[in-house]
Amino acid sequence: MSSTTATAASTPGSITKGHKKVIFASSLGTVFEWYDFYLYGSLAAIIAKQFFTGLNPTSGFIFALLAFAAGFAVRPFGALVFGRIGDLVGRKYTFLITIVIMGLSTFLVGVLPSYTTIGFAAPVILITLRLLQGLALGGEYGGAATYVAEHAPMGKRGLYTSFIQTTATLGLFLSLLVILGCRYFLGSEDFEAWGWRIPFLVSFLLLAVSVWIRLQLAESPVFAQMKAEGKTSKAPITESFFSKNGKIALLALLGATAGQAVVWYAGQFYSLFFLTQTLKVEASTANLMIAAGLIIGTPFFIVFGWLSDKVGRKPIIMAGCLLAALTYFPIFKALTHYANPAIEAAAQTSPVVVTADPDTCTFQFNPVGTSKFTTSCDIAKSALAKGGTPYSNVDAPAGTVASVAIGDVVVTAFEGKGHDAEALKADGARFNGELQAALTAAGYPEKADPARINTPMVIVLLAILVIYVTMVYGPIAAWLVELFPTRIRYTSMSLPYHIGNGWFGGFLPTISFALVAASGNIYQGLWYPIVIAVMTLVIGTLFLPETKDRDITQ
Repeated sequence: MSSTTATAASTPGSITKGHKKVIFASSLGTVFEWYDFYLYGSLAAIIAKQFFTGLNPTSGFIFALLAFAAGFAVRPFGALVFGRIGDLVGRKYTFLITIVIMGLSTFLVGVLPSYTTIGFAAPVILITLRLLQGLALGGEYGGAATYVAEHAPMGKRGLYTSFIQTTATLGLFLSLLVILGCRYFLGSEDFEAWGWRIPFLVSFLLLAVSVWIRLQLAESPVFAQMKAEGKTSKAPITESFFSKNGKIALLALLGATAGQAVVWYAGQFYSLFFLTQTLKVEASTANLMIAAGLIIGTPFFIVFGWLSDKVGRKPIIMAGCLLAALTYFPIFKALTHYANPAIEAAAQTSPVVVTADPDTCTFQFNPVGTSKFTTSCDIAKSALAKGGTPYSNVDAPAGTVASVAIGDVVVTAFEGKGHDAEALKADGARFNGELQAALTAAGYPEKADPARINTPMVIVLLAILVIYVTMVYGPIAAWLVELFPTRIRYTSMSLPYHIGNGWFGGFLPTISFALVAASGNIYQGLWYPIVIAVMTLVIGTLFLPETKDRDITQ
């Protein structure tokens, strides 16, 4: 056993030098992995223009979000693959493999030609790289959390693993800082043309640093002892999910990680999408406000991790889900009030109403770019969704051509089917021109007015959302580690965590954006995280045990 491992494992009191090295090395590598993973999310709007230009803008952005979600979709498979390796071979070498896959995949995104250069191959390769990133992240988190927890003395696992919990937020924060720096030095035009690649290329340097640091670490003392005694699992997947342990894994998913995930992504990612896509806040301004909220909120990961060692993991996580479910609607409505009050005022004085035959209205979702939205209803709603304009719907008799009422002004759409290209172009120019003129006259802004943004209040609201994140996320690693035995811990905790965060959380932006586009209500997408958070609150409270005093060496 190395000196680092011995020191870390033997001291039951305060954090030792060995403990600090374990926490620092594990956390820093994980920060870099999250940085790599979230660059894509932070640049989704630009990536849509670079790799999905074959689609209309609304479908292109949704497809870019879907590609973002693809990385989350495969995270559970990465959890199975690398979790099994981690329980068979060891924690250290498994998350060395994952960080190499992540770093190389991110670097390759930075050199990938755009759609205009290589056509359909560009989005295909991009999605392939996102899938590799998702697989790598599926193996990374469980390894880092397990490794740190198995070094932690009794009564301090919440505190120790809370440093791992900060890494996702710090990775997002680092990605925002790099993006803002590149925007500042290059200017928006050059950044959107080619400078967006720089943050991806930087990941190669971060990869080299991460690998070097992790090579200095020894294996987890708990796992090393178990392996020396020949007590490791021969079939981690079978033992984890096809035995009585499978029930605990399912409860951990529905009663812990699903709600934690949607609160995390609503507070840190959907809030960014809401500011930039719905409220039309300039990207750099939105990123700076998000960054400020993260600075205020991030220390609470450590606070709630420490507190969970005192009062338990379960009550803190359940309280975070409850607060989110109760306050999301007023908080996001307040964001509209303080970030773009013109939208709020215009919606009150001149509400937008789409009147159309409901049978001609389709769901504005076109992931493969083959659907043609040619009915008058689809044309009207597509134009409003593209502009982020809130609207309500009124049913009309069959055969009615859709119209858009902005206050007292009515703009009639047109039927696109059967028209030649010139007629479509003329009708489109007429409709879009009249619609934009009416919206502008009614006070609907094309962009948020920087002079009218109440920056301090927006930052306060964003910080509150981040604090909810810290409540549900700070104690979750310790809770998951303590729920499962050592021999199958890596596999058992990784799968529910990554199904929760990869599927329930990762698809939140796509699902919420599509709900908003379909309904016209800019707050409609909040129902998804609220429902999932309430589900977790009920299941977690009723069926999951408190674990803070468990001995995880058994």
